[in-house]
Amino acid sequence: MFDQNEIFAAALRHWPIWVVTATLIVAAVIDGIQLKVPNWITFPMIISGWIYSAAFFGWEGLGWSLLGTVVGLALLMPAYAIGGMGAGDVKLLAGVGAWVWTNHTLYSFCWTAIFGGVIAVGMVAYRKAWQKHGAQFMSIANEIVSIRDPNQLSAIAAERKPRMFLLPYGIPIAIGTIFYFVMTGMLI
Repeated sequence: MFDQNEIFAAALRHWPIWVVTATLIVAAVIDGIQLKVPNWITFPMIISGWIYSAAFFGWEGLGWSLLGTVVGLALLMPAYAIGGMGAGDVKLLAGVGAWVWTNHTLYSFCWTAIFGGVIAVGMVAYRKAWQKHGAQFMSIANEIVSIRDPNQLSAIAAERKPRMFLLPYGIPIAIGTIFYFVMTGMLI
C-alpha cells in the first residue's frame, strides 16, 4: 500500500517538477481547445524557472536555467521557422528548459517527439486519410529539401495551414515531458 505521508513528503521534495507538470497540463488543455499556447502561460513559466533556479542554486543555477531555456527554444525553432509549429509550443518547451535545465529538456523533447509521432499517426488513422496525409508529408519533405529558405517554407506552410489537420503540439509536449518525469521518478 501507498503511505500518504510518504507520497506527500515526496511531492514536497519534488515541488518544482509538480509546478512544471501542472503548467504543462493547463497549457495542453488550452492548446487542445484553442490550437494555441498563450503567452500568459509561457512567459511566466520561463521567468519563474529563472527565478527558481537563481533563488535555490545561485548564479550557476541561473546559468543552467538560461542554457536550458535556449536548448528548449533551439530544439523546436527549426519546425517553427518553416511554419510547422506555433511559437507557443516553442516557448512551452523553453519553459520546461528554464525549470529542469538542459539534460532533462533533451530527454523530454525525445519523448515529446515520440508521443507527437504516435498521436499524429493516430489522428491520420482515425480519419482514414493515409493517402492525403502521406502526399502532404511527401510534399512538405520535398519542399524542405528543395527550397531550403525558411521564409519561403513558412509562407508555403501558412498558405497550406487551412487545409491541414493540425496537431496541437502542446499536448505531446505535456505527455512526453510528464512521461519522462514519471519514468525517471522525478514526480515522486
